[in-house]
Formats: sequence, C-alpha cells, structure tokens
Amino acid sequence: MGHCYRIRVATGAWLFSGSHNCVRLWLVGERGEAELELQLRPVRGEKEEFVLDSPEDLGTLQFVKLRKQHSLVDDAWFCDRITVQGPGTSAEIAFPCYRWVQGKGVLSLPEGTARLAGDNGLDVFQKHREKELKERQQIYWALEMVLKRVYTLLSCWNRLEDFDLIFWGQKSALTEKIHQCWQEDDFFGYQFLNGANPMLLRRSTSLPSRLVLPSGTEELQAQLEKELQNGSLFEADFILLDGIPANVIQGEKQYLAAPLVMLKMEPNGKLLPMVIQIQPPNPSFPTPTLFLPSDPPLAWLLAKSWVRNSDFQLHQLQYHLLNTHLVAEVIAVATMRCLPELHPVFKLLVPHIRYTLEINTRARTQLISDGGLFDQAANTGGGGHVQLLHRAMVQLTYCSLCPPDDLADRGLLGIPSALYAHDALQLWEIIARYVEGIIHLFYQKDDIVRGDPELQAWCREITEVGLCQAQDRGFPISLQSRAQLCHFLTMCVFTCTAQHGAINQGQLDWYAWVPNAPCTMRMPPPTTKEDVTLATVMGSLPDIRQSCLQMTITWHLGRRQPDMVPLGHHKEEYFSDPQAKAVLSQFQTDLKNLENEITARNEQLDLPYEYLKPSRIENSVTI
Repeated sequence: MGHCYRIRVATGAWLFSGSHNCVRLWLVGERGEAELELQLRPVRGEKEEFVLDSPEDLGTLQFVKLRKQHSLVDDAWFCDRITVQGPGTSAEIAFPCYRWVQGKGVLSLPEGTARLAGDNGLDVFQKHREKELKERQQIYWALEMVLKRVYTLLSCWNRLEDFDLIFWGQKSALTEKIHQCWQEDDFFGYQFLNGANPMLLRRSTSLPSRLVLPSGTEELQAQLEKELQNGSLFEADFILLDGIPANVIQGEKQYLAAPLVMLKMEPNGKLLPMVIQIQPPNPSFPTPTLFLPSDPPLAWLLAKSWVRNSDFQLHQLQYHLLNTHLVAEVIAVATMRCLPELHPVFKLLVPHIRYTLEINTRARTQLISDGGLFDQAANTGGGGHVQLLHRAMVQLTYCSLCPPDDLADRGLLGIPSALYAHDALQLWEIIARYVEGIIHLFYQKDDIVRGDPELQAWCREITEVGLCQAQDRGFPISLQSRAQLCHFLTMCVFTCTAQHGAINQGQLDWYAWVPNAPCTMRMPPPTTKEDVTLATVMGSLPDIRQSCLQMTITWHLGRRQPDMVPLGHHKEEYFSDPQAKAVLSQFQTDLKNLENEITARNEQLDLPYEYLKPSRIENSVTI
C-alpha cells in the first residue's frame, strides 16, 4: 500500500505570475525523495492540488525541489508557496517561495521553520544555507561593490590591473573576452559594428572636412584615399560633443572631447582604426594631433580611450535615452491620449508600451536629474547632457529610426560582419509582415486610413506635439495610405522592442570592464604623443568612486529582468477574432525561425551576436 502526499501549489496574483512552461516537482524527506509524475502549468492567482502516491514513506519532509522546463522561451513563474500534507493525519507542512522561478536549474525550497545558523539539526540544512548564501553573493555583487567603494574611497588606481578589484560577480563569456582583448585594434573596431552602440559608424564617401592632415602625412593621406576608392573606409564622428561643457564632479574638473576616427575594413571583415583625431581644429589648435597605430602604445591606447568615452556619452544619451526611451514614451502617450481601447492600432501597440512611462519617470528622477547618476559619474553631466539631448533631437529623423533607410544611408548594407545590421533588417521585415497582417484586416482601402479621425489625431500628436514639429525631419503629420500606416507602425514597434534591445543589452557586456568604455575622463585630451605615460592614462580614466558607479549602473540597466516578456509573446489577448490571432501566431513562428537562424550562425562565430535574438528582446521598453 502506498503513502499518500497531498500537494498544493499557489501561484502569485501579480501580473504575469503564471507561466506557460512546465514545472517538475520532487518531495525530499529524510528517508528518500519522490518525483511528482504530473507536470504542472502554473496559472496566475490559482492554487493547484496534486496527489502523490509514493511506494515508500519519505519520512519527515525537508525540501521541495522545482525545475522549470522550457524549449525556447524562459517564461518566468512567480511561486507563492507549496504546502504538503503527508500520510495519515499529519499536519500540513509549508515550503515558502515568494520569488520568480526561472532558468533551467533546480530550486530547493526548505521546510519553512526558521533556524539560526547553529540550530540546523540536520547537516542537509546547513549545506543548503551555505550553498544559498554563496549563490546570493554572486547575484548581489553590486551591493557589496558599493560597500567596497567606501573602504577604498581614498585610494587611487595606479595600473590597469587595479580595475580587476571591481571586475567580479556574474559575467558573460563576452565580458571575459573584453577583459582580455579590449586593447586590441580589431576589438576596438568591432564595437562600432556590433557592440553596445552600432549606430554611429558610416561608410566614407569622401574624406571628412574636419580631418586635418598636416604636411608630412602624405603617405597617410594616400592610404586613406586608396581605402576610400575601394569602398573600405569608414568613419565615426563625435562632432555632436564639440563645445559641450564638461562636468565638474565633486569639485574635480572633468574633460570632454569630440573625436573623429577613420577605420578600414579588411577582406576578412575586421574593422581596424587607421587614424584618430581627438579634437576638431580651432583657432588655438588649428592642426590637431593625429594618433596612429604606429604611435607609442600608451599614446595610442589613450587616444582610443577618448573615443570610447565619447561613444559612451552618445550611446547613453542620444541612441539609448532619446532614440528609444523617449521616442517610446511619445508613442505611449499619444496612444493613450488619442486611441480608445477598441481601436485596432491601440490593441496592436499596447503590449509594446507596457511600463515605459514608469521606467522613464525613474530615469528623470534618478539618472538625468540634478544630482542624479549622470551628474555623479559622467563628464556630460552637470548640464552638458541636457545640451547634448537638445542637439541630438535635431538629428532625430524618421529615416534614422527605420533600419532599411538608416543602414542604407550609413552604407552598411551587405557587410557580412555587420551582424547588428543583418539582424535588424530581418526583424524589421518580420515586424512589418505582422503589422501589415493586422492592419489589412481593418483597413481594406487607403480611403479608410485617410478617413479615420482617431488615427490621424494620433499621428499628429506624435509628430507635432511629442516630437516637437518633427515634420521637417521626415515624420508624417497625417497618414494617407495603408502602406504609409504600416511603415509608421513598424517603426513604432521596432523602436519599442528590437532597437531598444540592441542598444540596452550590450551595456553589461561592454561597459563592465571600465577601461573599455570610461564614463568620464579626468585629464585634458593629449596634444602630444611622447609625453603620455601610464600615470597619464590612469589619471585620465575614472577614479574608484566613478568606476564603482559605472559598474552599478550598467549592471542594473543591462541585466535580464525576471518578469521579462519576449517580443511577440505577451499573454494578454487584445484581439479576440481568429484572423488576428492567426496573424500573431505567424509572427511568433517567424520570430522562432529567426531565433534558430541566429543561433546556428552564432555557433560558427568567435564572437556571437546575441542582442537581437527574439527570445532576448523585451516586448516593450521596461528598463
């Protein structure tokens, strides 16, 4: 005769607490363990009851073990608690959880009685608490890092290896690779194509007017012109930073540069820097110093550090905050103000504006506010970041938000090593088919588009109000056809999902090793090469306090969120008709096929590009 165990599983009532993934469950007692053969599928706010008939008496129950299974999407589950009533009339035993269950690992929930460290009785509980603390210390490294900062506040970096003191905790394989290879030229060039900010690089059609080639550099000019004729010369110009005042952090003056870097693409697809001009010409220095790969190593490294610092500023403020977060907010506010819930465009967009206003409110109060993290750590803080956003707004065009137009304008189409470009185009096409499938169900003719007053008000609200009269920058003030509507909506969905994913996810990988992307520079840009020493490099890079802040910020912004909803997999059914559901189902299929394609490609690469895998793209801007 078996031994009956009655098991009750309670799922949280929070939004998205349930999961489509299967969950396996084991009971662990002092005499053995038994697996529940049924696999539960947790539903938000519900309690499920199961009966396990074990051939053996497990003895006093100690743990419940869980493992969530998933084939493609890790659909997190919020488990409240599990209770078990054993054989006979024994009392119900509680196993509290109250956390998100995610990933493929086994989660052990101990029986709920509180125990001090010396009061574990059984060795199994002592081992569990030691293992739990070890895992927690890996997860919550950012807090310990801040405490570490207190003890080292009066210290200073003396050599590059000193940054290892804060380079610990959870790191990806790519982060470790960056730690090892960040000084290499091809790694420097790779970031312009596929790093945290792949939005600045463009193919050169002529030598930039601000590039000053003084006498004695005829050989360099010939090399540049040769690469230009071959179509293999590229540039990254940071002129947007020219003249912006640098920050003063805790009384210490910071410095800012507006570099120009020229790069050549090798036949194997590697992008190598040829020349860096840190400052544009001005009356005081009409002939800026040019830095070359053949220069003394520390001088060349410092020049590249200035480029990476400038890239950090534009990435965070122009391409991350403005072009994704704030544009998504404009779309969200216009949608809520102009479209009723019954409108098909509202139903299409509402999953892609979830939590956007909330996270942007946090950005205003914590990141870019007076005394916020940008003022504390970045050399564009203290008001410079506001000026930069004003300038960047002028460059925000409709075409710049649409990858087919933007990548064509920047000359990046058809480059095998441009992985962001390839994946962005693929995603744009998939989203465009999805949008078209939905829109054509409700707008059979162009006349219906033109005659929809709510739709037209929504479009005007975005262009004239939210984007401040942006019709001069290509944004429409009215929608005249189904094709125009579909293109505009594709831009909206792409910006709120894929583009933000590409720009946000790389922060933890590429910025965790602070010298690769310094948040500030503490000495003026060099005007000579021979005088650059290790002390110059270390005195220019962020100090310990600033480095710790950079690590903390990028960890919070770049980590995967536990309640992340992948692109196309929102659980709410805003469309109830079968045709619209079929369009969404095809969208999910297309995304899965692209996922498989990217996975297969990445297996062949030394540096896999993961940021536009559909399973890693959040369905809205939430972090």
